[in-house]
Amino acid sequence: MKRIADSTVRRLSAYLRFLEDFETRGLSTISSEELANRGGTTSAQVRKDLSFFGSFGKRGLGYSVPELAGRLREILGLGKEWRVVIVGAGKIGAALAQYRGFRHRGFNILAAYDNNPDKIGRKLEGIPVRDIEQLERDIQRDKPDIVVLTVPGDEAQDVVDRVVKAGVKAILNFAPAQLHAPVDVAIKTVNMAMELEGLSFALTNRE
Repeated sequence: MKRIADSTVRRLSAYLRFLEDFETRGLSTISSEELANRGGTTSAQVRKDLSFFGSFGKRGLGYSVPELAGRLREILGLGKEWRVVIVGAGKIGAALAQYRGFRHRGFNILAAYDNNPDKIGRKLEGIPVRDIEQLERDIQRDKPDIVVLTVPGDEAQDVVDRVVKAGVKAILNFAPAQLHAPVDVAIKTVNMAMELEGLSFALTNRE
């Protein structure tokens, strides 16, 4: 399969949430126009996004809501359980550890790690906070699929180097830092400032 743009993947995730809302409302079919309206895009973009993964729906009849939702879950890899650890048990890390929606999506948070003695040994909604010194040993034992990084920016690259060396292939980064990793390691950075700037642009350029 050709490389799919991150923007396309984000739209697929949004489509799935819309479809799940339609399911709860008892709707059995939906058109590309209705999906586009909910997502702030065009019906042509919806059809293009879906076309990367096969043929969906029937002309004049739209998409089957449960069928398309099921296929999007498969495409997004939500049909299996992903093992996750959080490095950094500060405010962001603690908030993520306590978010119960992750498990609903198949993301099982195994543990959080920190270097603060006051946090080590405690639990966040049942998730243990462990000493970061044992991070590599635990990765070898627990085999997490994803590491979520919520450490200060000046510590982030060192942690990335450690977890990559231990075998981790996917990192979600909340640290304010430009990170580097081998080409076979996927890093996604959540940049709060950029998201706010996007909203600032939208407000500034309203018609």
